[in-house]
Formats: sequence, structure tokens, C-alpha cells
Amino acid sequence: MTRPILVPILGDQLSRNLSSLAGLTPDEAVILMMEVWDEATYVKHHKQKIVLIFSAMRHFAAELRAEGWRVDYVTLDDPANTGSFTGEVARAVERHGPGEIRVTESGEWRVQAAIAEWEDRFPCPVSILPDTRFIASHADFRAFAEGRQHLTMEFFYREMRKKTGLLMDAGKPAGGIWNLDAENRQPPRQGLQSPPAPKFPPDAITEEVIALVAARFPGHFGDLEPFGWPVTRAQALEAAEAFFARRLSLFGPYQDAMVAGEDDLYHSMLSTSMNCGLLGPMELCLRAEAEYRAGRAPLNSVEGFIRQIIGWREYVRGFYWYTMPGLAEANALNATRPLPEFFWTGATDMRCIADCVRTTSEDAHAHHIQRLMVLGNFCLIAAIDPKEVADWYLAVYADAYEWVELPNVAGMILYADGGRLATKPYAASGNYINKMSNYCGQCRYKVAEKTGPDACPFNPLYWDFMVKNRARLESNHRIGRIYATWDKMGEAKQAEYLDSARKVLESLVPASRGWARYAD
Repeated sequence: MTRPILVPILGDQLSRNLSSLAGLTPDEAVILMMEVWDEATYVKHHKQKIVLIFSAMRHFAAELRAEGWRVDYVTLDDPANTGSFTGEVARAVERHGPGEIRVTESGEWRVQAAIAEWEDRFPCPVSILPDTRFIASHADFRAFAEGRQHLTMEFFYREMRKKTGLLMDAGKPAGGIWNLDAENRQPPRQGLQSPPAPKFPPDAITEEVIALVAARFPGHFGDLEPFGWPVTRAQALEAAEAFFARRLSLFGPYQDAMVAGEDDLYHSMLSTSMNCGLLGPMELCLRAEAEYRAGRAPLNSVEGFIRQIIGWREYVRGFYWYTMPGLAEANALNATRPLPEFFWTGATDMRCIADCVRTTSEDAHAHHIQRLMVLGNFCLIAAIDPKEVADWYLAVYADAYEWVELPNVAGMILYADGGRLATKPYAASGNYINKMSNYCGQCRYKVAEKTGPDACPFNPLYWDFMVKNRARLESNHRIGRIYATWDKMGEAKQAEYLDSARKVLESLVPASRGWARYAD
């Protein structure tokens, strides 16, 4: 009797076109799926994030079984569950006696390091296959990166456009321009509201997972219910169709806008489904391009959406593998301040931060400008420790996996990598938030006041950050000229800024308990 091929499928590999399944038939393989404590707790993930992944895994297993596959599924509450991928693969090897273990590479460095040890541990060959769901391979990114002093995303994005043919006309970019970001920065108009994104009421499988998470992870951040994320490919496709029909046309102009209580505006809300494997990046890009070609969506919206996927998403994944493991330790600006408690509680008079933490707690989601220019901007200019910030982002967002989260935090948000990923630190005063949102009008602080107890804290913190990092940043061609403004202020005004910043920083209360990690 031929020994089966054991195929472990991880929680972010819920795709029928997974490389480890390619060429296999149900009668020659055993699929292993594992809910393990290590993965649910290496940071204390948002309750909804755990529900999303475990429920999507259980639904995917049910679909595979319906197609005739043998699925060995280990639930979290199985008394024999060892709590780790390696431990569960070891038990599966004993149960099934496979002739081969075949697995698609992990998206995360620490998991891939564990998988790399399986060949020496188990009594059968281990085949580790590339994750072909991405457009750029590791080799593609290395070829792009090697020899470049700065890894500018724009040039990588253009290569991806040429490789895929997306929005290309006779070898030229559609509309004659590669990047239409300049058209996609409109502030919110009065009363701006978007069509609601679909929500999917929990079925029996999801309800069972919700009960499990409530019992096993009560101390984790975030609201458990209401839960409405897509947990099957069919639901994810429905969510995608709703975006293309109702939101895509205005996604571009308002992608940077923020409105209190309008948590996702025209954003797709599809990153959770894409990052766990229910949707593929190319299918979404092709669908968006079809809307443009049919005249139902403008080029600036479609190009902006496609750039986020084949440009930014592919770029940060390549950057992650190119710079790990050092990226996890990066702290070029020597930021050491603890993360404030209000990042977990939302208890702050800064209305922008309070609203962003609220939606993060309620939905395990905030859109990219809330993450970058409110929450991330504060962490940057307040010199918050990069490891604490990275733990927070990884824990609280349902679409956060280290390969996408860490480059965004260490590179884009905190400039902790010294400028390898981003060409400048995205530091801003309250003026930017006031321009791109309606947060400031009803805030306790006054954005027009630059210093003093009633001033928007972003205002003095911005200048405090710029002054403290002048030696590193003054030569940066994108922001260096700002120092001429500082030098013209006069010593008295400069002292007011720095004194106000000192008082804001002294008022920050560090997180009081182990919100992010059990080891805290």
C-alpha cells in the first residue's frame, strides 16, 4: 500500500490553488490542519482575528472533505493538542505514516524556521514549496533590490505592472501615467458616507468558534461580537462584488479621508480575505481592471486599488524576506518610550486616536491612513519603542500577519529601518489630520493652537521629533527644508514647542498590564 503524502495547510493558506496541493488527488494525500495555541498567542491577537482564522480554517476543511479529500483537523480544544505546528505534524506522522510531507512555505519567518527543521526531525522527505499565490517570488525581489541603495516602491510597482500586464496599453501605462496618487487625496466633504460593506452573520461553525474564543482567550484585546467577517470563499467573493459595484468608483479620491464613525468609507475591506487565502491578488486586480475597461470605474480609483496590491502588498512581502531577521530588531531612531495605555483603552482626549482605537477594538480594523497618519504618526513623533508598536499592530488587526505588518511598522510608520523602505518618515502635525478628517472640530484640543495645554499634542510633538532627529533627517531631500522654518522661529517660540512636547510626553501613561504578550 502506497503511503500518503501529508499536506499541512496553515491558517493563511486557505486557497485551492496552493502549491502544496498542485497535482495531487484526494486518494494520495492527507491534509493536516491545526489550531494551535502557539499561533493564537505569540501575540495576544484580537478576539475577532482568532475567530476569523479558525472559522475560515474549519469551513475550508469542510469544503475539502466535501470534495473527497481526507482532512485530519486538530481543534484547539483537542485534549491531545500539543500547541505547536511541529508537535502536531509529529503526531500526524505517527497516525498516518506518510511517505512525504509536502508544505507550502510559511509567510512568517519564525514559522518557516520551524518548518526548515522538519527534514531532520521526521522519518520521511519534506518538500517545502514556494508560495505561488504571490506575483513576485523571493528571487524576483532580490533581483530588484540587489545593487540599489534605496528600494523605492514606485520602480518595483512599474515592474509588476509590466509583468502582469495590468493597466497596460501597447506597453505603456493606461492613461499615459503610472501613478495617479496625486488625484487620490481629497479631504472628506461634509456628510460623506459610503455604502455599507456586507456583513456575514455567524453560522453554526462560526458560533462554535466564537464560544471557544470567549472561553479560551477572555483577556485578549477587542470586542468578540458582533462578528461579520467573510469566512468562506463564497462570502469573500460576495464582499468583493459589493466593493466593485458600490465603492470602487470613489475609492481613489477618498482613500486618505477619515470621518468619525465612518470606519471604512470606500475601502474594500478585502485584505482579511486576501491575506488568509480566500481571495487571490490577481483575481481582484483583474476584476478591478475590468471595471475600468467597461467604463464603470475611473482610472485613478482602479490604479490606486491595483497599486495597493501588486505594488505595496508585493513590495512589503519581498522587503520582509529580504531584510529579516534584522528588520525585527530595527530601531534606527533609538525610540524607547513605552506604548501608552490609551492605545489599548482608547481613553484619551485626542479624538482622532480615540476614534481609531474604537474601530480597532470593535472591528479589528482601521483603514490605512488611520493606521499610518493617526496611530502610527503619534508613535513616530512620540518615539515609541518599535517592538511595542509592532506587537500592537500585529495583535489588533484581523489582516495583520508579520510579513505585511512588520515592514509597514518598522519601515513605513516608524522609520526604524533608517529609510530602506520609505524615502522619508511620515511625521505630521495636527494640520494634516485636520485637513483629511473631521476629527479636529469636536476635539478637546485645538488644532490651531501650536503650544500650551490646549494645543493639539501632534503640533509640539512634531517639532520635538524633527529637532531630536535633525542630524539624521536634515539631509533628506523630501523633508530637510523644514528646518529652515524651525530656524526662523526664534528661540522663545522654539522653547515653547519643546516645553509643550515635554509635558505631553510626561503625561503619557505606559500600558499597565500585558496587553500584547503573555510573557509581559
